[in-house]
Amino acid sequence: MFETTVQFKPKSQWRAGMTADKLVEELDRTVKVPGLTNVWVPPIRNRIDMLATGIKSPVGIKVAGADLATIDALTTQIEAAVKQVPGVSSALAERLTGGRYIDVDVDRLAAARHGLSVADVQAVVSTAIGGDNVGEVIQGRERYPINVRYPREVRDTLERLRQLPFVTDKGAQLLLGDVARIAIQDGPPMLRSENARLSGWVYVDVRGRDLRSAVNDMQAAVDKAVKMPAGYAVSWSGQFEYLERATERLKLVVPVTLAVIFVLLYLLFRSFADAALVMAAVPFSLIGGFWLIWALGHSISVATAVGFIALAGVAAEFGVVMLVYLKNALARRLEAGEPMNDATLLAAIREGAVLRVRPKAMTVAVVMAGLLPILWGSGTGSEVMTRIAAPMVGGMVTAPLLSMLVVPAAWYLLRRRGRAAPSPLPAVSTQPTEGVLQ
Repeated sequence: MFETTVQFKPKSQWRAGMTADKLVEELDRTVKVPGLTNVWVPPIRNRIDMLATGIKSPVGIKVAGADLATIDALTTQIEAAVKQVPGVSSALAERLTGGRYIDVDVDRLAAARHGLSVADVQAVVSTAIGGDNVGEVIQGRERYPINVRYPREVRDTLERLRQLPFVTDKGAQLLLGDVARIAIQDGPPMLRSENARLSGWVYVDVRGRDLRSAVNDMQAAVDKAVKMPAGYAVSWSGQFEYLERATERLKLVVPVTLAVIFVLLYLLFRSFADAALVMAAVPFSLIGGFWLIWALGHSISVATAVGFIALAGVAAEFGVVMLVYLKNALARRLEAGEPMNDATLLAAIREGAVLRVRPKAMTVAVVMAGLLPILWGSGTGSEVMTRIAAPMVGGMVTAPLLSMLVVPAAWYLLRRRGRAAPSPLPAVSTQPTEGVLQ
């Protein structure tokens, strides 16, 4: 693994029609290193992902078990399976085998005959081959260590390592091959462990598709193509782990929040019908946000969920204020002595709704003026901020229209239906009876 930081020139110097996605496609076609795969991520997000999950790619697949060879075979099979999933631009499994090591196996019996322990032989190997600091050179404020070890020409082959001489504490002169077996062995280039178990990772990059559906298809492909032995487990990490964690939290927070809002609306209006009307209007107010996200080609993510939560709050505020104005207009007409009939109700609705046109237009204008620069921005952090602003900008088209046109009409139907409901008291007939006519 190695990292290269690419600094962009100003967009005014880019070729005509060039975008960030097209630039990544050209880099993928040009930059090809054998044994490596490309993952293009912003530097700050790269550091955050590495610190949080250890994986810099959007999706990471971790295989945990007891045997490195088995883990290596499983990760290779998973790599081949997920490469066939649409939206996967690259997949690379870490190679857990292929390392070459010089193995020094101490012959305990031979060492004991010369009065040496395993630690004594290991100290010879560490000092003679690896080197040992025996002092330091001082030059002013600078310090340079003095490292002593055997010259390279007497330790650069296995045979010369076996012929490496050393002297014991008792004065005996021995060769390293007399007390140890030296050979080249295969082994892992690196060991990973999580939860006290060996693990291997598969790095997956996803482009042109939302993360959740891509991971669902990858999980189905892995379940179909890879048979996991007993004692081995697969876990999914990376940015997908953030998404799953946020989804589980939203499943709890959103219903609780909606319930609290409904209770507050009921305490405000003292009417289940009015509270339900405001709550029912909120989902329809979000339609514009979904339209704009679809038009911009964004996927549903945690950032867009935050934008929709903010939009839902504004939409609920629109509905609450509209109902307050309608109720106040109707109350003023009734206090003036007008009868409670359809004409009075319609006149109050027109009065209250018209009073809200200018304030609502000002609210929408202020929101648009604040969010449009964020929506079209391209600086640092714009990737996240654009997805937060898009639902709000799109919702500012549908939420005011629904509040000014649909909510008054729905409230009129509710009030007319309430007036037309039969009274619980027994009705008194005003028609003359046959006996009276006689």
